[in-house]
Amino acid sequence: QVQLVESGGGLVQAGDSLRLSCAASGRTFNRYTMGWFRQAPGKEREFVARIIWDSGATYYSDSVKGRFTTSRDNAKNTVYLQMNSLKPEDTAVYYCAAGVQWIAASIDKDYAYWGQGTQVTVSS
Repeated sequence: QVQLVESGGGLVQAGDSLRLSCAASGRTFNRYTMGWFRQAPGKEREFVARIIWDSGATYYSDSVKGRFTTSRDNAKNTVYLQMNSLKPEDTAVYYCAAGVQWIAASIDKDYAYWGQGTQVTVSS
C-alpha cells in the first residue's frame, strides 16, 4: 500500500524558509513523478513543483521558480521541497503526490497517490 507522509509545515514570517519532506513507502518510485501541490482557502489546488524520480529533472510553477527547490533522497525514499523567501501568498496546505512518470505533470488528476497535506502559513 502506497503511503506519502508530509512533514515540515509551520508558521513563519515573510522572507523565512521552510523545508517540507514527503516520506514515500509501499513501492519503488523510480518510474514515478513526485509532485508538490498547494491549496489556499477558497482556491483550487495548484501545481507547485515536480521531480522525476529516476532522472532528478525538476519543474516549477512560475510563482515559485527561483524560490523553491524540490529534490529527492533515494536512500531515504523521501522527496523535499525547500521553500525560500516565503511570501504571505504562499500560505496554503501543501501536498505531495505520486504519479506514473509518463502521465503525471502539472495536473493534479494525473497523480494517483496523495499525502495528507501539511499547513504552511506565512505572516507579513
